[in-house]
Amino acid sequence: MKRPAVEGMDQSEEERRTTSERAVLVSVRWGEVGEEETVESLRELQSLAETAGAEVVAVLAQTRQRPDPATLLGRGKLEELRLISDSTDADLVIFDQELTPSQQRNLENEVGLKVIDRTALILDIFAQHAHSKEGKAQVEMAQLRYQLTRLTGRGSELSRLGGGIGTRGPGETKLEVDRRRINARIKTLNRELKDLTRVRRIKRKRRQRLGIPTFSLVGYTNAGKSSLLNALTEAGVRVEDQLFSTLDPTTRRLILPGNRQAVITDTVGFINHLPHQLVEAFKSTLEEVREADVLLHVIDASAPHIDRRTRAVERVLEELQADRIPVIYVLNKVDLLDERSREELSKRYPGAVLTSTLTGEGLQELREKMAAFTSSRRALHIRLPVEKGEMLTLLYRMGQVLEMHSQDNFYRILAEVPEELVHRFEPYLDDDGSEDYTVGVR
Repeated sequence: MKRPAVEGMDQSEEERRTTSERAVLVSVRWGEVGEEETVESLRELQSLAETAGAEVVAVLAQTRQRPDPATLLGRGKLEELRLISDSTDADLVIFDQELTPSQQRNLENEVGLKVIDRTALILDIFAQHAHSKEGKAQVEMAQLRYQLTRLTGRGSELSRLGGGIGTRGPGETKLEVDRRRINARIKTLNRELKDLTRVRRIKRKRRQRLGIPTFSLVGYTNAGKSSLLNALTEAGVRVEDQLFSTLDPTTRRLILPGNRQAVITDTVGFINHLPHQLVEAFKSTLEEVREADVLLHVIDASAPHIDRRTRAVERVLEELQADRIPVIYVLNKVDLLDERSREELSKRYPGAVLTSTLTGEGLQELREKMAAFTSSRRALHIRLPVEKGEMLTLLYRMGQVLEMHSQDNFYRILAEVPEELVHRFEPYLDDDGSEDYTVGVR
């Protein structure tokens, strides 16, 4: 049977990977979600499935007023899914939406195949691509938290034999044993990750003491962050045209114009509906983003609907409380665009740097812009608690203190602060008697 066509999706035999699992993709949309957004989401789900090692043999989409609480799909589409799965010899059904444990169980009973959702698929990809000890521990943590929410309601195999006489008394159900073991393993992983995080923080503080500005690459998965890191630093990071090929952060030294030293870190890519378990588990790694002086938001200029991808990244940055850090927008892969598309993107993203790691276009301009961020200064009025001695040390080391007075348990300071450090002092800005405490930019 020929795979049902979804407009905008194509997959040639050369591109299709030989895999052990044949997958049917399913998307159920409700409310005011448009067809274009559905197609884009299914295209992304197809890329995720292929990255995980599945062969996509069919695609099924349905739009409803509201999801069916038992199976998401309506009865007619559920029957169609069963027929398509049988006729294509499918091994697996992947839903684009997150399923509840009961929905997953009901669907498996109806279709007779293993059913997973988008979250489980992304967790599987992360498990395949984690290589370092920290990366593996973070992925295992995310998987365990995902499993923990799915223990209840998995069926009679996790419940007591029955109610009434003869079944009461001490002892644990299999459900309780599983939950206890998962929680114990999560505690162990938490301890391991805290030790690894401590080492990472020591290294980061050492760089801060030396006054070395730090840049962090962020962006949608497969936007070309690792390629950009290689182009700027000759880091030699593995680059593959697939989603989430980089999980473990890579930090390299960078020499900017004016012989200014800096460090730049490549981090995990983001995606629409990034599972919360992953954000939680990777918080220690993503601290590299939150503690950066400047973010380089890398955008695949050739991708469709880049505004949606940009917003998805910005939502994750907000969740990480990194949305106040200065940002340089980098429109990457511009060698794939015509002149008109370049002009349109430049208008939509004013001040962005257009780059191509393939041709080298824009890389020098990007270095110069990064150097400019490390040299510009702003005058700030700061009200700093006396116990924040490390912030005062940072102020003297990286900025220039123009005035300082003691008052109660605070220092009132007028200082010139490098632009990339302004966000660190924002909690202590003193607007007493003045709405505009930033005097100017040098």
